[in-house]
This record gives sequence, C-alpha cells and structure tokens, in this order.
Amino acid sequence: MNLTIENILLVGSILLFISIIVGKTSYKFGVPTLILFLAIGMLAGSDGIIGIQFDDPKLAQFIGIVSLNFILFSGGLDTNWKTVKPILKEGLVLSTLGVLLTAVTLGTFVYYITDFTIYESMLLGSIVSSTDAAAVFSILRSKNLALKSNLRPTLELESGSNDPMAYVLTLAFLTLVINQDLSILSIIPLFLQQMILGGIGGFLFGKLSEIIINKIKLGFEGLYPVLVIALMFITFSATDAVGGNGFLAIYICAVYLGNQDLIHKSTILKMFDGMAWLMQIVLFLTLGLLVFPSQITPYLGIGLLISVFLILVARPISVFLSLMFFKMKLGRRFYISWVGLRGAVPIVFATYPLLAGIDKANIIFSIVFFISVSSVLIQGTTLSIFAKWLNVALPDEVKPIAENDRYILNLPKSSMEEVTVLPDSFAVEKRIIDLHFPKSAFIVMIKRNGKFVRPGGSTVIEAHDTLVLLLDNDESLKEVKVILDQSVLS
Repeated sequence: MNLTIENILLVGSILLFISIIVGKTSYKFGVPTLILFLAIGMLAGSDGIIGIQFDDPKLAQFIGIVSLNFILFSGGLDTNWKTVKPILKEGLVLSTLGVLLTAVTLGTFVYYITDFTIYESMLLGSIVSSTDAAAVFSILRSKNLALKSNLRPTLELESGSNDPMAYVLTLAFLTLVINQDLSILSIIPLFLQQMILGGIGGFLFGKLSEIIINKIKLGFEGLYPVLVIALMFITFSATDAVGGNGFLAIYICAVYLGNQDLIHKSTILKMFDGMAWLMQIVLFLTLGLLVFPSQITPYLGIGLLISVFLILVARPISVFLSLMFFKMKLGRRFYISWVGLRGAVPIVFATYPLLAGIDKANIIFSIVFFISVSSVLIQGTTLSIFAKWLNVALPDEVKPIAENDRYILNLPKSSMEEVTVLPDSFAVEKRIIDLHFPKSAFIVMIKRNGKFVRPGGSTVIEAHDTLVLLLDNDESLKEVKVILDQSVLS
C-alpha cells in the first residue's frame, strides 16, 4: 500500500487507535507498550501484513526530532527541582561522563569483533550511548514504580539530559567517518559549543518563556498550551541555529518552567502529558514502518552479542566509574546500571548515517534497531523484579506522589477553608499567579459582591474577596495567611 493524501489520515488513525487499545492491556502480559507500538508499525510496514511502503529516513528523522521535543519537554516539566537538586551532580555526571564512557567502551568492543573502522565503531557506540527518555519515562510511570533514596529522580534526570551528549558524539564521529583526515581533537570545540550554548539558551529561553506566559493575556485557556508549544519549538530551533544543542536547551527550559508558578499550569501539564504519549506512539510507529525485518535478520547474531555486552559490561562500567566518587549503596549502583534502557532515540540517531550515505549505514541502523528492541524487552520487563531483588523499591502503601502529579491527577484535598482578603492585604490588586501560594493550596472559587468568580492564574484579587481554598493541611493554611498578611506584618 502506498501512502497518499487520501488514505494517510485513515491509515494513521487506525494504527493509532490499535496502538492505544493494545497498549491499554499490554502490561497484563508484562510487555512494554513501546515495543507493541514498534511491532504494530513493523506489521503495517513493507514486510508486514498491510504492506505500507515507507522508506524515507529523512521524514522519519523529522518526525523523530519533533517527537523528542515533546517527550523531553514533557519530562522536563515533570521534573521537580526539590527532588532533583540533591542528586544533581550524580545525574549530570551520568549524562555526560557516563555517556562518553559507554560510547568508548562499546565502540572498542565493536572494533575488535567486527570489520568496522575505529571511527565507525565509535559512531555505533555513540548512537546507543544514552538511555532513552521516552522508554525510561513511560516505563517507570506506567509501572508506577516507586524507588528509594531519590533513585527515580536520578534515573529520570539522566535519561532526560543525556540525549544531548549522545547527539554531539554521534555528529562528531559521523564527521570523522566522512572526513577521516580530521583529528579526533577537532571534535572538542564542537562539543563545547553545543553544550555551552545549549545550556545558556535553555536557561534564557526558560526565563523569557515564563515572562511571556504570565504576562500575555489570551482570551481562551486552551491557547496557553499552544503558546508553550510555540515557545518550545522556538527554544529548540533558535538554539540549534546558533550552534547550540537544541535538545539540551528544551530540557533545561522545561525544567525551569515546571518549577515556576504559571498561568493555567494544570492545563499545560495535562496537555503535554497527553502529547508526550501521542508522540511516543507516533515515533515508534514511524520507526516500525521504516524498518525492513528482512534486512535486519542477517545481523541478529552480532546485534545480540553487542546488546548483551552493552547491558552487562559497557553500561555497568560507565555507571560504576562515573559514580565512584559519590557515596551510594551498591544496590543502587547496580539498579542504575540495569535501567540503561535504549529505545527510539538511538534509532532516530541511526538515521543520520543513513542520510549521510556512509558505507556501513544500513548495518549500523540494523544493529542499533536490534539493540533498542532487545534493551526494552530485556530490561524494560524486569525493572520491578530487579528493584525488589536489589531492595530499592518502596512498598505500595508508602509510594510518594510527585508534586506536579497533583496538577494532572486533580487529587482531593483534606480540608476546605474560606479566607477574606482585607483592604490592606498584600494580595489586593495582584494576580493569583503573583501570590505564589504553596502548591498544596488551591483557590477553587472567589466570592465577590454576592457572586461567585471562577479563578484563574490571571485573576486579580480585590479587597473584601472571600477565597474558597482547598488545602492539604493546617500548615498550608498558615502559609496562605502569611502571604495575604505580608503588608500587615511588615
């Protein structure tokens, strides 16, 4: 079947519908949904049952980049700075030095067991050197896996921030494969430029985005998520245009925004949560369509050998060496080593050699595809088991709730209180978003002049307003009263 304008929406929507329905029941059988999305794409592809003809690496790469924007941005929005700050150093070391060590270790192994050149071997190692954000976020959250000692924030921070490093290494070694007369030292300026400009761009665009979101007045609540999407793509493309790492920029931008008070933050978070799942499905379906199983089969043996080495040797070596100067229990180190999930990101990165037209591009793509599939199947299905074996899992009854999950889940509060705003209160003539109420307190209604006003982040508080609050505890009420009485106290 050839995709045309007339049938692409029908075929696409049917595949999307099937993916959602199959994914809903997949965990009853212990199979990660991401693998099922990929399998559905393969069954619908050129070698599959439906026989959709799709052989366009450039389009697949574009879809992959757009999807990764949403996945990384959503992961950044869900990152709570309070939980990340204590493990920031460990996460950053894993996402930089850990990625480099994985690429070098695996690349060296590939060089000795294949006929690849050293640069081709390092290119393959670089492509699969990062843990996959889509795989880690979706599997940890869909399994509702609670882990001890800030372990989950460490894993999510690493997976969300290590793709930029792998991206830079992939581009660098691809350049060396194409231009073999260049020195390996020539990639250092590229690395520094990408990471420094990416970090600066992400922070600056995060600050700018916060100002724009909170100051602009849009007539409809539904436009705010659209505004954030526009800011997300501007952050990525503008940073990339000046030579910075766009993936790093959008992740840092999202982490910053996720920890600020934003107008209609609940709506924004819910939309991006849904969009991240949609993009994961679209990404894996697209990559499934791009794959020709008949072309991968000859490389199953070498692919399995490389995958096993990556899982059991390269990943543990990189983790233990990266964390050797940090105090951490052995079980936690082993678990971080095991959660080295490879998913869609390496397959997207593997399209770069295809588009560059290097000699072994098809072989690299086939091996990378097999590594990603085997990683999600082997490691993704055993995360809960290994968490129990290594004693790093929390019992169900003490699982904590992430701060941003409160926005998404609409969790009920334990009490309701009414507070009247006095004329000399700090809150008078200020927007709700500017009051910075504690996250455990929500204004659900405002009584004003005998009428009820539905509050939003841009709603201006007036004297004699009665705020109807939903609270978690008495401490939250005390914090609210302190904020309202600031002018009186001063």
